Amino acid sequence: MSSHPLLSDLPDPVILESIEALRGKGSRFVRVRSTDGAEGLAPASERLDYLYPLFQQRVAPYFIRKDARSLAHLVEGVYLHQSNYKLAGIAFWCCVGWIDFAVMDLLGRIAGKPVWQLLGGQRRDTVPVYLSSMRRDTTPLEEVAWLEERVAATGARAVKVKIGGRMSDNADASPGRSEELIKLARGTFGDDFTLYADANGSYDAAHAVAIGQMLEDYGVVMFEEPCPWEAYSQTQHVTQALRVPVAGGEQDSGWYRFKDMVSHHVVDILQPDLDYNGGFLRTLRVAELAAGSGMPVTPHSPRSDANWVTLLHFVPCIPNAGPYHEYNAAQVGRPVPCEPSMQVLNGEVAVPNGPGLGLTHDAAILKALEAY
Repeated sequence: MSSHPLLSDLPDPVILESIEALRGKGSRFVRVRSTDGAEGLAPASERLDYLYPLFQQRVAPYFIRKDARSLAHLVEGVYLHQSNYKLAGIAFWCCVGWIDFAVMDLLGRIAGKPVWQLLGGQRRDTVPVYLSSMRRDTTPLEEVAWLEERVAATGARAVKVKIGGRMSDNADASPGRSEELIKLARGTFGDDFTLYADANGSYDAAHAVAIGQMLEDYGVVMFEEPCPWEAYSQTQHVTQALRVPVAGGEQDSGWYRFKDMVSHHVVDILQPDLDYNGGFLRTLRVAELAAGSGMPVTPHSPRSDANWVTLLHFVPCIPNAGPYHEYNAAQVGRPVPCEPSMQVLNGEVAVPNGPGLGLTHDAAILKALEAY
């Protein structure tokens, strides 16, 4: 990975002195400090609870006493350090990603710029969202009514529903649920409303094609992860057989996997996850790869609260962003213990303009944080 232009904004070295994993009151953070006292703080997911030994023993020490301005090189170097490539996968890259986020917050605060600007992003005030439902334990009627309330509250113009049973070998969550759900959603939201469907790898290729044809009949415009994520040839077959765009990539974290997915047109829409793929810089590289082939990128990001902020900084940095981006529908109306609140207004969420990640966290939460 080449060095990044952010170096030109920071002429003086920024040497990392400490990297800490913190938790308290249901929150998790990674905090980095430089030798001159500057600080960066980034939210982390609940996975930090069980990934902490990997974070603390194999990842964080590599970054200490190194220049944060060389983050692009460091993110690649930690992969080779002490044969860490033997630990490759989501667990390893999440640990790297949380450090990437915290270092970018640090660099942005030093430069007095939001992360999206430091990374060369273009000015945009908002990110349009689709409300993403995470549930399969509802009836179609319950699910559509629940989403209808949240669409009314937010002005969202797109939703994503769960179909199939999640890695379920063609079984539905309940008999006939997927077909009835799609039919009811289209009838409820109308022909001009954007519908996405996520199968979470529920089908083999033949069954996925049949389901995809049903989705086409109802004007669904994204069919996410129809086949098990490792089954690239099956997914490619589905992509080639259908008109509805097929999406995938959320579970992937290897550069050569993404390169094959793009060059062999395994999917129509790429969905890297900023956590799972190791942070801003690695995911920007994937987005650039997709852009070179005219492939849109709609990152996997079903997070809530402060963890969602990374998506708001990432989208302005890519020219091939999809029309809508994932927002956990369960978060609608919930208080968020930080500013800005990242709530949906008129179907969009405001992009932070403050330095770094641009978040101000609740003082009580920060006071309660303690080391793992």
